[in-house]
Amino acid sequence: MTTDTILDTSYKGFPRTSPPLARSAIGSAGWHVLDGKLPLPLAVIKRSALAHNLAWMQAFVRERGIELAPHGKTTMSPELFSRQLAAGAWGLTFATVTQLAVGVAAGARRTLIANQVVTDDDLAGIQALLAAHEGLRVVFLVDSLAQLGLIEQWFAAHPASQLFEVMLEVGVPGARTGCRTQDEAATLARALKASTAVRLAGIECYEGGGATGRSDHDAAYADALMTRVEAIARLCAEEALFENDEVLLSAGGSAIFDLVADRLTPALGRPVRGLLRSGCYVTHDHGNYKRLLASVAERCGCTETLLPALEVWAAVQSRPEPGLAILTCGRRDISYDLEMPIPFARAPRGVLAPQAIPASWKITALNDQHAYLRWDAADEASAPVVGERIGLGISHPCTTFDKWHWMPIVEDDYRVTDAVTLHF
Repeated sequence: MTTDTILDTSYKGFPRTSPPLARSAIGSAGWHVLDGKLPLPLAVIKRSALAHNLAWMQAFVRERGIELAPHGKTTMSPELFSRQLAAGAWGLTFATVTQLAVGVAAGARRTLIANQVVTDDDLAGIQALLAAHEGLRVVFLVDSLAQLGLIEQWFAAHPASQLFEVMLEVGVPGARTGCRTQDEAATLARALKASTAVRLAGIECYEGGGATGRSDHDAAYADALMTRVEAIARLCAEEALFENDEVLLSAGGSAIFDLVADRLTPALGRPVRGLLRSGCYVTHDHGNYKRLLASVAERCGCTETLLPALEVWAAVQSRPEPGLAILTCGRRDISYDLEMPIPFARAPRGVLAPQAIPASWKITALNDQHAYLRWDAADEASAPVVGERIGLGISHPCTTFDKWHWMPIVEDDYRVTDAVTLHF
């Protein structure tokens, strides 16, 4: 896949007065987010915060003797994948074979699918990628004998295929996928070892579904899960069920990753590679993950943590009544699955530098293309005016990325110096 896509006015956020441009040429076009020449709404990535986050997370895993295989579904951006790999990521994680193909085209050669693969087309797709890319490694999850049976059925019909490399997933009752009991996991592990279609490479889990932001609860939850992971890993090691010299142990969402990171390299009598899969760190956010990372920083004693790098800028299009402004940004442009967007700055027409806003400003509702900005009566004198630009932060970067096909990368003064493409 080329990373030099030609962008034009068919892409949301691309200026109507510009001729088509290669992605690589956008940084030299002289654009500025706040000079009125770019259409709004516009999602942007702050270069300095992005660079900080890449370095911060790599330092985090390095200090703990583990590796990073960040989840690509967050951004689905070949250019950001390249930056993550260049910063030192061991590999990349995906949720589907379609996503995997984008990552492989971007240069990833060590990959995880943190999901069960069950359909014939997906199994064939993995084999096609393995055949087309020398040195490619694809490891996916298995959590049931039923799934293993489907894999073996497909493999029997395609005897020239490479063995599938898999990890056994340990799950949590009431959560999503994964073996619920140790007996179930042990039975599956022995079946994986006996199978002629797969090779057992390691154990996987996902702890993020239990995150609350309360350290006492989260620590107990993560400890119980990782104790189960370690127990099944030890059983597999003792019974010689692992089929590689090196065992992979993987966990890690973007909320309480610190509570699993130190449990990913247990002594198993053979080399163990711990893989953290956190993905949202790359741009972080202004809401949900910002609050959760405050607890991570407190537990780790960190003096600095991740920075919000993803913003959406919109314009005030109407002031239809006191205390209400309607912005040119809606559900098609910005995250709303965890909470409403978070206003953080304003820029009146003709002003290139963002300014502070009153604390009472809040987005209270979204339509498809509109955001409802409200404020307290005491702040009416500083209310926004029609044509003014408003900077909005987000909670959960994944569901802002998937609403765009490209985003400019900007400096702290909002000059556009680069761009990325997004392939959802």
